[in-house]
Amino acid sequence: MSTEFTYTDVRSAGISLIGEESEQLARAALAVALDYRGYSLHDAGLLHAVELAAAALPAPVRRALIAFRDRSNPSGCLLITGLPVGPLPATPDRTEDEPVWSEVPVAAIAQLMVMSVLGRSISYSDEKSGRLVQDVCPKRGAEQRQENSGSVLLELHTEDGFHPNPPHFLSLICLRADHDEVAATVSGGIGDVLPLLDAETVEALRRPEFRTRFSSSFVQDESAGVLTAPMPVLSGSGECPDLTVDFHATVAMTPRAQAALERLEDAMRRSLKGLVLRPGDLIILDNRRAVHGRTDFTPRYDGNDRWLRRSFVVTDLRPVNGYLGQGRSHQPVTPGHDRPATPYVAGHVPELVPVGAVGAVSL
Repeated sequence: MSTEFTYTDVRSAGISLIGEESEQLARAALAVALDYRGYSLHDAGLLHAVELAAAALPAPVRRALIAFRDRSNPSGCLLITGLPVGPLPATPDRTEDEPVWSEVPVAAIAQLMVMSVLGRSISYSDEKSGRLVQDVCPKRGAEQRQENSGSVLLELHTEDGFHPNPPHFLSLICLRADHDEVAATVSGGIGDVLPLLDAETVEALRRPEFRTRFSSSFVQDESAGVLTAPMPVLSGSGECPDLTVDFHATVAMTPRAQAALERLEDAMRRSLKGLVLRPGDLIILDNRRAVHGRTDFTPRYDGNDRWLRRSFVVTDLRPVNGYLGQGRSHQPVTPGHDRPATPYVAGHVPELVPVGAVGAVSL
């Protein structure tokens, strides 16, 4: 496969907040931030206040979010521009430098206000210390990692597709663009791609002949390969299927599965939508319908590097309430020396398997 992404720019299709609309949203976000100064974002009262404050969103924005929540769209992505960001500290380049939410209050609360229309905020204790709003910026020494801390091309993937309870929607708000404005966030929606796939490929993608490696941040011992149980890439409705795949970490278990995975990736790469995010841009991805990735860029570690903030929601908390620890943070999902494993839903139980031990076999 190519080491670059080509994509159709979606900026012109975005929904824009302008002038007074952005200022009104900033005032509403700042009011919540001031009322809950010193609170954790996991505080139930704060999150309920965020939902109430979402009424400050312009009606066209709320209408678009509701439609996206209920029906998605073929590309699986929605762009909103002109969100307020507020004053910013330097871009962090080490995890210990990441600011608490109250140091970037307007952007943090405004992002959660938008996402509250789509569902209920959730985080994962294995990653980013379980923060509900997470910094996405390049980290020194992590440049080559296939994670949000890297700066090489980030392969197309379902967010946390290995997890028993992955997010239904995720958003990325841009606080700072990269210096050269070349880091494009791209997405590929199964609605765009399905017409490009033949029936044989679709049938193969629906077979439970794929396994996905867990992200290293979810595995205490990074030398051990942790993979999901065999599962399909496509599931659900024939005309509107769900998609779960990571083109860096999904392993095909049979020759037909490998061939189908390659055809899917080729079709995805021919159908990508994307843009270089600018301050105030917020892109929302339907994590059940789309994969996403990012082109490469060169960080300078000068305090002005690319800086996004990420948040997740699920449409309903009830199915995950038994897995939540403090606030909305999902408990760990792999065994560790000092942490319990979370029970798993059927079909997603991970197994400790050496990476590379699962190859294509005939069935």
